[in-house]
Amino acid sequence: MRELPHPPAGDITLAQLMHALSDPARLEIVARLADGDETCLPLGTGLELHKSTLSHHYRVLREAGLTRTTVDGRTRLIRLRRDDLDKLFPGLLDAVLHALTSQAARRASAAS
Repeated sequence: MRELPHPPAGDITLAQLMHALSDPARLEIVARLADGDETCLPLGTGLELHKSTLSHHYRVLREAGLTRTTVDGRTRLIRLRRDDLDKLFPGLLDAVLHALTSQAARRASAAS
């Protein structure tokens, strides 16, 4: 297995994280990754985007320091860098995930 290039924890900036989290598709990816420790995310799983667009989103998340990608043959294993993020920006990831859950609940109640 090999890891794709990603920034060292000390080089992760709040501006990079916020940019990466500014896109709804990337927020959805982060929310899905938060449900497990490591996820094999085949391109196109449940997100209605072209493969090249998904690949771009995965790259933005990795280069911002939100995720770590390991390549095992033709499979890419992607996981959140929760430990690094919690150490650098305590509570940020939890706040983002809580906001996503709250927003989804508000939309669901408005629809019914």
